[in-house]
Amino acid sequence: MLASKYCLKNEKDFARVEAEGKIIHSETFGIAFYDRKDKETSKFGFIVSNKISKEATLRNRVKRALKAAVRYSFSDLKKGFDVVFLAKQNILRKTTEEIMNEAKEALEKADLYA
Repeated sequence: MLASKYCLKNEKDFARVEAEGKIIHSETFGIAFYDRKDKETSKFGFIVSNKISKEATLRNRVKRALKAAVRYSFSDLKKGFDVVFLAKQNILRKTTEEIMNEAKEALEKADLYA
């Protein structure tokens, strides 16, 4: 599990990433990221809406897979970023391992690795 100190919590933080950040799309999710221009640890948010699935268990499985991908890559990621993962409908067809691999590739594509 990703520690709560590395998670975005405030709605204003999510809104700032959406308004001022850049977005990169992959097959099953988008990544919106915003450079805070500081040296604090990066923070991450995960959005899996009810449109993806009405079942909370499926939405939570997706969030856990995305959080695990971030946790395993955390020490290699740049500092000073707010990053939000935005799940797409077809993410439910992927296994946890596939989601984690795609998340790692998307973070590389966004140039978030140090």
